[in-house]
Amino acid sequence: MIQIKTSEEIALMRSAGLIVADALAAMRAAVAPGVSTQDLDAIAERVIRDAGAVPSFLGYRGFPKTVCASINDEIVHGIPSRKRVLAQGDVISLDCGAIYHGYHGDSAISVAVGAVAPEVVALLAVTEASMWAGLSRALVGGRLTDISHAVEASVRSHSHPYGIVDHYGGHGIGTEMHQDPHVLNFGRPGRGPRLVPGLCLAIEPMVTLGDPATVELDDGWTVVTKDGSFAAHFEHTVAITADGPLITTAHDGGRAGLTEYDVSVAI
Repeated sequence: MIQIKTSEEIALMRSAGLIVADALAAMRAAVAPGVSTQDLDAIAERVIRDAGAVPSFLGYRGFPKTVCASINDEIVHGIPSRKRVLAQGDVISLDCGAIYHGYHGDSAISVAVGAVAPEVVALLAVTEASMWAGLSRALVGGRLTDISHAVEASVRSHSHPYGIVDHYGGHGIGTEMHQDPHVLNFGRPGRGPRLVPGLCLAIEPMVTLGDPATVELDDGWTVVTKDGSFAAHFEHTVAITADGPLITTAHDGGRAGLTEYDVSVAI
């Protein structure tokens, strides 16, 4: 069932989202060669708990850590470990969630570790831009797949044949981290549920340099590209309002990202 939030509930989700934004900012600042993914996990947990919130991921369906930390060909759901140490040229996806007074925030960033190959720099830029393309279509009166189409159109506007991971995607969010509806990162516009004030969604494109086919590792969590190509993952939570999209997990509410993105690509 799709959950529609009141303005008071959106305010709580905004509080949760700002905590997630702070945790991601702290982890981003700590990313460097020699840092372990467990080090980053500990930073996120400290920020979340110091703010009076609870990590969304810790214990969720048995997941053992506060964040998902996925390196290079790992797309999503990587488990932090002291044995996974970052090296120059890596890319790490950091996916983080927090619960504040019963409401969730969920966001992810992909970060280069030092200097990375030019094609990897481009991959990160393309993936992040596609997220903002989708967020820009979170408008009252639209349809759910307007968002999906915007993500895909943004990725496909580039000459490189990037892969869009097609069996993972975004989701509704609120009193649970994952709610209806599922949000694909591709598809024709004008389909699916109507976008109405109070609908809150997590938009999260996952894009690969090569083939988007995936494999789940034996740990039961980590999803990697089948061909070993690099992947990137970005995510924000958005509340649909009469005044436009409110990005609850962005410190500025999404103003800069939504302004920077050229919406003509998404239409």
